[in-house]
Amino acid sequence: MANFLLYTVTILIWGTTWIGITFQLGSVPIEWSVAYRFGLSALLLLGFCLISRRPLRFTAKDHLIFAGLGVFLFSTNYFLTYWSTEYLTSGLVAVGFSTLILMNIFNGVLFLHNKIEGKVLAGALLGISGLSLVFWPEIEAFDLSDQTFLGLGICLLAVLSASFGNTVASTKGGKALPVFQKNAWGMLYGTGFMLLYALARGNEPVFEMTFDYIASLVYLAVFGTIIAFTLFLKLIGNVGMERASYITIIFPIVALVISTLFEDYTWSLPAIAGLALVGVGNMFMLNKKPKDSLAAEGMQRPVESGS
Repeated sequence: MANFLLYTVTILIWGTTWIGITFQLGSVPIEWSVAYRFGLSALLLLGFCLISRRPLRFTAKDHLIFAGLGVFLFSTNYFLTYWSTEYLTSGLVAVGFSTLILMNIFNGVLFLHNKIEGKVLAGALLGISGLSLVFWPEIEAFDLSDQTFLGLGICLLAVLSASFGNTVASTKGGKALPVFQKNAWGMLYGTGFMLLYALARGNEPVFEMTFDYIASLVYLAVFGTIIAFTLFLKLIGNVGMERASYITIIFPIVALVISTLFEDYTWSLPAIAGLALVGVGNMFMLNKKPKDSLAAEGMQRPVESGS
């Protein structure tokens, strides 16, 4: 599958998961909803690996990588993101999460000894600025009250956790592991971490036996988790976590397009200008040597399966 397709499909899937997440918030504690989501994903992926006879035995060093993915990318990240929505609007959460690309750039320098690419940094700043314009009314309404400030802090901690997860996946050992098994084990560790957290808080299992909750859980587990993370981690391995994380700037735009079609969202002039900036930033991300660019990958050669 070409990088361009990996990029596009991941954006389209994650652009729709915001709808599903709203049905997960309510009577079920956040840690249990996250545990159910990644637990179901892990079981389905492990079953797939068994049926397709993919090896599931790995070294202790490999399991450290799986555990790192589980803690940072497949549990803490989502728990904190869900929690932040109790204090912030979805637009502010989207803008906060767009900083993932900056955190990935600097974590890449700090932990992976990557060099900062001027075009990538410029594209990141353009994209974040554009998304800020798109959600400007919500940013303008933001105040430093205790709750909103707390929500912003929680959101940024979620982004930092996601960036650490991206960094683990971008290490030499992380990229060498087959993606299906890597996700299966990582999600299993993430589920275990959330279960331990829930039990430590004294929260007994709660499940909402409604169509909306169950349907959204299945959608998030299968599409938003198994499929999207399989594509996203493949993309990280192919183009780097800095370029891959531009997805977090684009998929809120997809959510707004859906809102335009079904909820009568109206695009203001600042929002249209912001959309243009996001597009320009995306071009900066794609503007790399032909053999390495997303656009060229889409036209020239398939991605190795890695699994």
